[in-house]
Amino acid sequence: MDNKDYWQQIHSKGDELNSLLTNYWNQYSDFGTWQFWMVLLLLIAPIILLYFTVDRKRIFELFFFGYTVNMLWTLSDIALGRSGLFVHKYFLIPSLPISTNITASVLPVAFLWLYQYCTSRKNNFYLYTLILSAVFAFGFASLEKYLGLVEFRNGMNQFHLFLFDVGIIFLSYWFTKLILKLRVES
Repeated sequence: MDNKDYWQQIHSKGDELNSLLTNYWNQYSDFGTWQFWMVLLLLIAPIILLYFTVDRKRIFELFFFGYTVNMLWTLSDIALGRSGLFVHKYFLIPSLPISTNITASVLPVAFLWLYQYCTSRKNNFYLYTLILSAVFAFGFASLEKYLGLVEFRNGMNQFHLFLFDVGIIFLSYWFTKLILKLRVES
């Protein structure tokens, strides 16, 4: 099979997958289901709360950190979903990344608050990250699994999710500190 044949097949399978996702969403995850409203709530509520609680004097630093968490978690979740390890079964709309509510709102906002809290009070960010990551991986993800919102597959479990979370948050923290250091040195 040559390059062109591969891409024709990839596009064909992609169209088939998009059709399946849309049909699934229409039947199990649309406006008439409680899961849709839960996903929407988890997307909107943290952002609304953030509007009222963010330290506006440090807004660019805080939002840079949150944006980095968002990007790293979104990319990681797409990879986990494509490999069939961690599957979100309900989503806002089929054309967005499936876990948008979690990777673009819940996780970035929660860790942004943690970053804001720890850096303004000189608390140990690493320790607090381990605690919050454990709450998300072993508490929140377990609840999502119990409610049927997510599925762990092919050996993936909450401990692996915890490790992903810690790694992403630490990378985001170090990258933010690097950017702050570069800004000061300029």
